[in-house]
Amino acid sequence: MSTKDYLEKDYYKVLGVTKTATQDEIKKSYRKLARQYHPDANKGDPESEEKFKDISEAYDVLSDEKRRKEYDEARSLFGGARPRGGAQGGFGFDLGDLFGNTGTGPTTSGTGERIGDLFGGLFGRRQAGQRPRRGADVESEITMTFGEALDGRTVPLRLTSEAACPTCRGTGAKAGTVPRVCPRCEGTGQESRNAGGFAFSEPCRECHGRGLVVDDPCTTCYGSGRAQSTHTIQARIPAGVNDGQRIRIKGKGAPGENRGPNGDLYVVVHVKPHKVFGRSGDNLTLKVPVTFPEATLGAEIKVPIHRGQPKTVRIPPGTPNGRVLRVRGQGAPRRDGTRGDLLVTVDVQVPSEVDDTTREALEKMSGSLGGDSVRSELIRMAREE
Repeated sequence: MSTKDYLEKDYYKVLGVTKTATQDEIKKSYRKLARQYHPDANKGDPESEEKFKDISEAYDVLSDEKRRKEYDEARSLFGGARPRGGAQGGFGFDLGDLFGNTGTGPTTSGTGERIGDLFGGLFGRRQAGQRPRRGADVESEITMTFGEALDGRTVPLRLTSEAACPTCRGTGAKAGTVPRVCPRCEGTGQESRNAGGFAFSEPCRECHGRGLVVDDPCTTCYGSGRAQSTHTIQARIPAGVNDGQRIRIKGKGAPGENRGPNGDLYVVVHVKPHKVFGRSGDNLTLKVPVTFPEATLGAEIKVPIHRGQPKTVRIPPGTPNGRVLRVRGQGAPRRDGTRGDLLVTVDVQVPSEVDDTTREALEKMSGSLGGDSVRSELIRMAREE
């Protein structure tokens, strides 16, 4: 509600009580009128609904001792003022001018401030539509190759987000009109909800948190003051990003309102799998085939390195299948400039076909190892409870 409306409405007359009425008298009159004009008792009657809103508005002010005192003091100072041309009082000025609703209203002596601005502070209200509001966060997705994710890359992103409507310049009102302060939240954009002794603040249901109500909406944005805007930015994806990681780019989201800061951009990264390498945190993973003799007798083998020359890795004698060997510093880059490791998993290859010479050698080795003896302990343990 504007300051002008606040002062021109006679809340005592709305509730049918005198200015000296007690709180009990105000409450009694409110309950009587509320029952009479409640929308549930007058379905389809817009006049009764409007009357009920006025009654509720008046009670909200007069039932609060502090707000009632402020209301009485303000009306005692300016209660006689009426719009230009009115019959009462013969005042030669417009109350809208007095409270800064036009560009030529009077100012307070020596300060250059509008009287309306002073009363905005007196009543503890500030129009939400005039406050800076942070822009919304925007989310986008990109798909990168395995190598691009490890090396980092600057990618172009085409973003669609909300910005100030170019037709109404963010007001939401049709050309030649202006929004009015929301009567429900009085321009704060918030209203209180009582939940079992606790009061919670939530966006106003009438103005949806804007603090302003548009009577004649813009034909482009339909009163929201926002419109879809498409633009392209260059986003730097840091080296070492992982699949599914969410990157925050500050200030690259939707523009703010009333010079408020921009929102942030969140980029969800999808990484294509590599044919050879895998990822485990900051480490790269690799499965390397090893022959049975190499695993048994030990060997030195070469393994591939991502974006580098192959490295020599030593296979200790008696290496079992599935053992993991570590090559330090050959993994994914970290934020501090260091790198993870390359984890090499040994994959012992069992030949599907052997020649006579190999078969004879394997049979001799099998006899010397004694296959039954290595399984005897397993059989014994299986018989226990």
